[in-house]
Amino acid sequence: MAFSDNANHPITFPKDLPRISGAEAVIRSLIAEGVDTMFGYPGGAIISVYDALYDYRDKLNHILVRHEQCAVHAAEGYARATGRTGVCMVTSGPGATNTVSGLADAMLDSTPIVLITGQVASSTLGTDAFQEINFIEITNSITKWNCQVKRAEDIPEAIARAFYVASTGRPGPVVVDITKDAQTGMLDFEYNPTKFIRSYMPDNDIDNGQILEAARLINLARKPMALIGQGVILGGAEKELLAFLEKSGIPAASTLLGMSAIPSEHPQFVGMMGMHGNYGPNIKNRDCDLLIAIGMRFDERATGKPSNFGINAKIIHMEIDPAEINKLVYADVAVMGDVKKTLPLLTEKITKNDHSAWIDEFRACANIEREDVIEPAIERRGEHLRMGEVVDAVSQQFDDAIIVTDVGQQQMFASRYFRFKQSRSIITSGGLGTMGYGLPAAIGAKIGMPHREVCLFVGDGGLQMTSQELGTIYQSQVGVKIVLMNNGYLGMVRQWQELFYDRRYSFTELVNPDFELLAKANHIEYRIVNRHEELDDAVKEMREAKGAFLLEVRVQKEENVFPMVPAGQPLENIRLE
Repeated sequence: MAFSDNANHPITFPKDLPRISGAEAVIRSLIAEGVDTMFGYPGGAIISVYDALYDYRDKLNHILVRHEQCAVHAAEGYARATGRTGVCMVTSGPGATNTVSGLADAMLDSTPIVLITGQVASSTLGTDAFQEINFIEITNSITKWNCQVKRAEDIPEAIARAFYVASTGRPGPVVVDITKDAQTGMLDFEYNPTKFIRSYMPDNDIDNGQILEAARLINLARKPMALIGQGVILGGAEKELLAFLEKSGIPAASTLLGMSAIPSEHPQFVGMMGMHGNYGPNIKNRDCDLLIAIGMRFDERATGKPSNFGINAKIIHMEIDPAEINKLVYADVAVMGDVKKTLPLLTEKITKNDHSAWIDEFRACANIEREDVIEPAIERRGEHLRMGEVVDAVSQQFDDAIIVTDVGQQQMFASRYFRFKQSRSIITSGGLGTMGYGLPAAIGAKIGMPHREVCLFVGDGGLQMTSQELGTIYQSQVGVKIVLMNNGYLGMVRQWQELFYDRRYSFTELVNPDFELLAKANHIEYRIVNRHEELDDAVKEMREAKGAFLLEVRVQKEENVFPMVPAGQPLENIRLE
């Protein structure tokens, strides 16, 4: 998980302590970094560290997950909810390889994670020893940095570097692989947090010339639009973003991961852009004369066909990672650096403006979308409950919750119809689209932010991918509220089969277990809803429950999520039905 409340007052250890083992050095290094909780699963190659952890249980809380992949997802949920670095620990071999999906997910969504893995003794490396795997080679492409430690005395520095790399610049996952002999070896412990690595430059020098050129384009623009990405949230630049928007008067759209960076009801917010985004920003991108991308990377789910994106616009790209500049969409002006630093400089140079007439064009599009898409989705009519009305009902009663989603139709309905009031209020798998992410991520989010309600929206397919973590909820008493949208299908795949494959529903229909029995087996409160008139009372019961709650909602079996931009097509080809 990550930093404790005393992160600014690091724990110190007496100088006269005897030499300690590498295993204990791992635990003391984590505590020195301010870590107060971690997620993991023990095994033979990491057992020495778990033995050392036994003596530090009052300082370092360990959450025992039921599968190693979920240790990483839980650490991701913690990191995304708190803004701190998530920590997880597993054994070698299959324990390590089970984390690969989580690491890839964290890499694509820029989530700061430190994963500690056990490894066989250094003398047996390369011999195909029991549960040996070359985890460094496996994770080279899905980590920001990784290293293997073979000596006890190298453990503190490796962990210090791991935290520095994971949390600075564009965040990401880091792996520290520690051999058994390094864990059992002895050292004189000293911990020095890393503040500089010679070959690693996490931030960029700000080019004032680019700031001035960006300001010039903004001041001249008649139809500009800002695109808010997760970089705003990762950089803690929400206030700076609001100051920029309110001075410039520019309408702002969001990527999926940028949602909640500004409140949903802000008068300049015009919705989510992308495949299942809102009609206005998708249509109007072709009318823009200037697009200002703020901490977003132009992935195709947000931009549609990249060669047609903003085809009539100049593009300003504000980005911390040089690798993203001109990768998918050409930037006329690239403003490099942390947006928390660059946005105020840009705001200072622009003139105060009013683009209310331009924003009115987005409102006209929103009215069309409301009549054709939103009202049918959230109104309580017809025989069956619909996902949109469920999200709307939860949003009304869970006033300021963190929502976590799995991947699929419920993910898109939740992001479209939940009303966000503060930042870090949506946690979802964006780049990798990992089914099964939702439940463990919700566990991590709730543990990280116990004072906020955490509400998970999940489909029947996604829940079954990681349903074993209901046991983690019970053992660790995690008060997650789970809204299960049960339509008996792998809904998003079925939607594509309906629209693009002549309704050939090839292996997407599910025969599900009895979810009530599953909840009761894990001592979790449960209720099922089949009718419109039961929904509000059921949501209220879930909200008032003191602990975890599983609300199963039987929704329309073949409901589709719209609007939708077919894959690979320009955003203006958006379909409302």
